[in-house]
Amino acid sequence: MKKSATSSILLSALTLILTSLALPLTSTASAGDTYSMTETPSDVSAVPENAKRTDSGLASRVLKEGTASESPVGADTVTVHYSGWTTDGRMFDSSVKRGQPTSFPLNRVIKGWTEGLQLMVVGETRRFWIPAELAYGENPGGGRPGGMLVFDVELLEIQKAPEPPKVPEDVASVPDSAEVRESGLASRVLSEGSGSTRPKKTDRVTVHYSGWTTDGGMFDSSVMRGQPATFGLNQVIPGWTEGVQLMVEGEKRRFWIPAKLAYGENPGGGAPAGMLVFDVELLKIGR
Repeated sequence: MKKSATSSILLSALTLILTSLALPLTSTASAGDTYSMTETPSDVSAVPENAKRTDSGLASRVLKEGTASESPVGADTVTVHYSGWTTDGRMFDSSVKRGQPTSFPLNRVIKGWTEGLQLMVVGETRRFWIPAELAYGENPGGGRPGGMLVFDVELLEIQKAPEPPKVPEDVASVPDSAEVRESGLASRVLSEGSGSTRPKKTDRVTVHYSGWTTDGGMFDSSVMRGQPATFGLNQVIPGWTEGVQLMVEGEKRRFWIPAKLAYGENPGGGAPAGMLVFDVELLKIGR
């Protein structure tokens, strides 16, 4: 719920920030062959004929078969070892060299990773050729590698995401049962709280929340991440600043926040547009 698109409610479209350093992992590419994930692949410069392509342009081939049967889905968290190269053979990052696997939600990394990891099972090692449009682009800046990228990835673990909250039955428009304030903010209490005080604009609060656009599309959820969000009430969109001040600890409330109190009609930068609907549970007020 931050005021800018870059700091807004931890919206999905985050990318895997990659850096490097220290220790090799060895696995079997095929019977009798030794494979090291820290060596530059011989086919790094172009997609080989034995790679399989998806409709998006993502190419891959299996280096080592997995030991499981289940693949992750977009909301799951995975733990992997990986190394990444540009097509000139330069390694730009490696969890293997750092000696520390990496964990992340699949819907919070570059598109090529989100799509590619869903093709894998635990124990599998796969090489990906990720075109620029599914990675960071041709000239991304900020120290990120441009163009097609090549990754070797070993899928170590899948942590299943919790079931997503149900889409509110009244998500499309403000119902008659909602209280509409002078600002245009509308809300109704879903369950009463146990607290007696309400937060002030200068307070910090801890909440669980889920947010939808009026067509029922969920764009963010602390519930799905399994971690509450803590923030200053004067650091978020106006609809949250105003609305959470109506609540007491333990209360759950649904808000219909008009565009002018959210991100606007055409915010850009990946922020959701128009009226937004949030279910919010106020867990704690911290001054």
